[in-house]
Amino acid sequence: MRILVVEDDREVADYVARALEEEGNTVNTCFDGRAGLRAAQSSPFDVIVLDVMLPFLDGLEVTRRLRAGAIATPILLLTGRDSALDVVRGLDAGADDYLTKPFSFEVLLARLRARTRPSHAGVMLRYADLVIHLETHEVWRGYTPLSLTPTEFALLECLIRSAGRVVTRQRLIETVWGMNPVKTTLQDVFLKLVEDYEGAG
Repeated sequence: MRILVVEDDREVADYVARALEEEGNTVNTCFDGRAGLRAAQSSPFDVIVLDVMLPFLDGLEVTRRLRAGAIATPILLLTGRDSALDVVRGLDAGADDYLTKPFSFEVLLARLRARTRPSHAGVMLRYADLVIHLETHEVWRGYTPLSLTPTEFALLECLIRSAGRVVTRQRLIETVWGMNPVKTTLQDVFLKLVEDYEGAG
């Protein structure tokens, strides 16, 4: 993906840009709202990661101007504010998603993937003879359909998307259960099954 990151905290901007580039993306970085607006208006991007509190123009105004100019690039807002009113203002301005600081990079990456899928309809992921359909949540092993719970499906999707790379327990927890999950015995059972399967493989 080609991603525009607009963030006035240079340490955060550099961290996000480096991490996204390590995932194979091309990243342009701006450090104020005015520069971010110009960049988004002059070049095509797959997604924009936009801080709300910015010099010159804040993220909400940048979003409004982009939408007024018929630029439909998905926008994910980053902010330290998490009140319901702040979320509503961001979405009403035309943003597609909202992520509060501090945030997990894995969650940010998952949100970006979700926002840049043109449509789930007909989209499938494959690994060897395993196929999962993102719209219908059907799973096939060769010609055999598999019946999975929503949690099992989410775990499998995370693993297939990371095929060939190590997936940590923490990443699975954050992707499937969120940043602050309530620890349960059932969660341990799911993760133990994954660990046993990977160990056997």
